[in-house]
This record gives sequence, structure tokens and C-alpha cells, in this order.
Amino acid sequence: MRGSFRIPVHPPLATRSATLPVEGDEDRFVDRECFEFNQLLRPAWNDRRCEHCRHYLTARCPHIDEFLDDVEDLTPE
Repeated sequence: MRGSFRIPVHPPLATRSATLPVEGDEDRFVDRECFEFNQLLRPAWNDRRCEHCRHYLTARCPHIDEFLDDVEDLTPE
């Protein structure tokens, strides 16, 4: 039996817009002057959010204290 084979095509990953805040996200982690996109990520992920920055959670991040403060807030007491 012969038939056609169709490769599934998936739509591109949805990206978050830097202009539209996602529920629960805070604008303070978007569009900072120090943002440098991490080139190891797909270009579609360049939404100018800190989590996609080359300096995210590294000693080179000028705002690392803010991230560490957020992590400390999540620790159980």
C-alpha cells in the first residue's frame, strides 16, 4: 500500500511581548538598559526580559541583588 507521508508542522513558539506584561510578571525585569540578549537562545526569545539576558543570575548582572532578594522571599520559614 502506498500513501503520502506528511511531516507535522508546528507553529513557532509564542513569545512574550515586552510591552504586554504577563500575569504575575513585574515590569521591573523587562527592558533594562543593561540587557544583552543571550545568543545561545533562539532569536524568537529576544523579548528583552532579564531571564533571556547574557548576565542573568551571574556575577556580571548589575541587579543580581534584586534576583537574590526574590529567591530569599520564596524560601519556607
